[in-house]
Amino acid sequence: MPQTDKQICIPPELPELLKQFTKAAIRTQPQDLIQWAADYFGAMSHGEIPPVRERSERVALSNWAELTPELLKILHSRVAGRLIIHADELAQMWKVLSLPTDLFNSVMNVGRFTEEIEWLKFLALACSSLGVTIAKTLKIVCEVLSSDHDGGPPRIPFSTFQFLYTYIAEVDGEISASHVSRMLNYIEQEVIGPDGLIKVNDFTQNPRVRLE
Repeated sequence: MPQTDKQICIPPELPELLKQFTKAAIRTQPQDLIQWAADYFGAMSHGEIPPVRERSERVALSNWAELTPELLKILHSRVAGRLIIHADELAQMWKVLSLPTDLFNSVMNVGRFTEEIEWLKFLALACSSLGVTIAKTLKIVCEVLSSDHDGGPPRIPFSTFQFLYTYIAEVDGEISASHVSRMLNYIEQEVIGPDGLIKVNDFTQNPRVRLE
């Protein structure tokens, strides 16, 4: 009879392997994530170089013509301030706006989202398909989230920026936690005013702020 109480041993290198896979998926933005994952692990198992785009080769905005910051802003308004949204509801909103299904599935897989989705995390990963760098991604997120209508630079609460930067850097996997902490501490102590808001200019035009 087969043993049912046999302990499953998880290789110690598995967490790092999955981390590198997630980072590679974010970089590459494959159209068919399942097929790409099979090719990726197939190459790894044979000691070959996996099919990963370098940072400079990420999908350009022109290749995602159906996805724009303006459409993401509309999507954000339809989420209506909720922190958590159900996957089926978000998928329907995405479909109504005629946004690419492959991109939705890619974000879902990279973020490891299930039925309950943390909206800000999903939004950050969606914006990363438009931003070549982390700073550009955060600029787009700020533009989407900002409710300013006075013509000035987009602004969001620093606490929101802190959450987004920490999450994006963690998913990217190439930025140390100490660097993230150092940048956030500098911004909070030297840049943020009494209103507690951060402007796009605060992290795109300040030479002392290097987000990556």
